Amino acid sequence: MTPATVAVQRPVDAKLLVVGASGTITHHRRVDFPTLVEAGDLLIANDAATLPASLSGVHVRTGAAIEVRLAGRRSLLPRDTRFTAIVFGAGDFHTPTEHRALPPALSPGDLLALGPLEAVVVDVLEHPRLIEIEFQHSIDDMWKGLAQHGRPIQYAYLPEPLAIWDTWTPIASLPVAFEAPSAGFMLDWRGIEAVRARGARFATITHAAGISSTGDADLDARLPLDEPYFIPASTASLIEATRRRGGRIIAIGTTVVRALEDAAAHDGHVRCGVGVATLRVSLRTRLRIIDAVVTGQHEPGTSHYELLRAFQDEDVLERTTDEANDHDYRAHEFGDSLFIAKDAARSADEIPRLAGRCH
Repeated sequence: MTPATVAVQRPVDAKLLVVGASGTITHHRRVDFPTLVEAGDLLIANDAATLPASLSGVHVRTGAAIEVRLAGRRSLLPRDTRFTAIVFGAGDFHTPTEHRALPPALSPGDLLALGPLEAVVVDVLEHPRLIEIEFQHSIDDMWKGLAQHGRPIQYAYLPEPLAIWDTWTPIASLPVAFEAPSAGFMLDWRGIEAVRARGARFATITHAAGISSTGDADLDARLPLDEPYFIPASTASLIEATRRRGGRIIAIGTTVVRALEDAAAHDGHVRCGVGVATLRVSLRTRLRIIDAVVTGQHEPGTSHYELLRAFQDEDVLERTTDEANDHDYRAHEFGDSLFIAKDAARSADEIPRLAGRCH
């Protein structure tokens, strides 16, 4: 599958591959997405804004050049100065991640000089590239330094440097995502109004979308990392009302699937408030909340593709990949889109669900 190489969020020629509940596959224009929405449906998108999470700098003890990619945090609170991070050796996004140099050996207590910022290695997390760091600054100075020195995380298939606004969706709010919740790139206010005109509703959550690739097979197998999220009371109430009326819950992005299914994993109820997504949605996951997802075109073997296996059987997903390849769909965050509904047989086997009230 060919990656999109230009950072345009809503290109006029963008395509949408649609997989119905029965496994049928059809081709559409992405601008026609509102016509797939039915009265009574609820669309939920991730409104997280993207951080400038790539920081170039120096490992002070050895003097070696490094790149630190912030990859996770324990909470959404702006006062939190600790981050999980992936560390590379010298180089930048122009080199594919799988070819990036290793960092110097990292140890707790090591100082990292990252432009105007200094961070200390708190721990090495069971992999030489995966660490926890703490910035040695006040909250205000930390955020100022990130804004001045940080750049968006990007990959070699995008040849030109990204600006931070390239990574923000039209509904971006709290800056907590480490990579863009890019399914939301397809949204604009005209499209949201068209969805509402068809009798559907629109709501948001905030989920700290994490890093999508490290270039290391062992480390990639750990993705996605734990990710904090927030579900507003209004969204929890709309989920409940939609379920009562028999409408569909349509996730705009895999992060929405993960947050809501994690929130419902205990008892099938979605309640408002904060949480940390530890659930990895996969073939083994019984979807309790989400009926369909809009996402990008993802390659087999990625964590995003594994999530799709909760919606449809492998033969359907293989045919979907073949159709995308045969019709030149573009992959990754600025590429074409996929709308995939949950297998009708899986829905029929489930006990009727209602979302829980928010207390």
